[in-house]
Amino acid sequence: MAEAMTGAAAGRSALFTPVGAGEIPDYPLSNEDRLDSHYFVPWERRRWLNSDMRLRGTPECRALYLDLIFIAYDQSPVGTLPVDPDVLARLVFVDPAHFRALCSLPFGPLHRWERCRCEGGELRLMHPMVLRTLTEAIARKEDNRAKNEAANAAKRRQRLRITVAGYSADLAKNDAALLFMDDWLVAQGCEYRTSIWIERALAAWSDHMMALTMRARAERS
Repeated sequence: MAEAMTGAAAGRSALFTPVGAGEIPDYPLSNEDRLDSHYFVPWERRRWLNSDMRLRGTPECRALYLDLIFIAYDQSPVGTLPVDPDVLARLVFVDPAHFRALCSLPFGPLHRWERCRCEGGELRLMHPMVLRTLTEAIARKEDNRAKNEAANAAKRRQRLRITVAGYSADLAKNDAALLFMDDWLVAQGCEYRTSIWIERALAAWSDHMMALTMRARAERS
């Protein structure tokens, strides 16, 4: 009985127990962190099948618990829920009074959800498992973006090398020159590298080298 009461208190704490401002953690994701292209959620099925929530929660609580997790992925910030129990009840199409009663159970729909402070000071609910899957997904997204950008840059510079070779075979072998011209073209916002833009980049490299030479002479004198 004591264990059940403890679980019930934990289930209610996210919504019904006052928490001091210093005890509320900051949510690490902002409103700008999105996973709009993700239409699926990675799910550790074995962990779920052996979890206390699945083994000890009622069928209704389990269903609402899963609903709220999936709803959180479309909220802002991503992975959070509103703290208002009436709003939560509407999100899962349940009578508010009945939803509150379910939340008072040891393993209710808000099992392990806790309050957090989001961007702008807004108080919302977060779940450690949801947050972990999101941070891993965002990390993978950033890794993929970095890899794609690196691959695109390598292809872009290789095309530039081939084009520059038509002007100067020796210059095309100069990696520093190619990197300078590529960066210069990107900084100029050049999307289509026509012959005019290539010639401008060649001129910019020539001016750059001349400036370096003049500076070196000035330092020696």
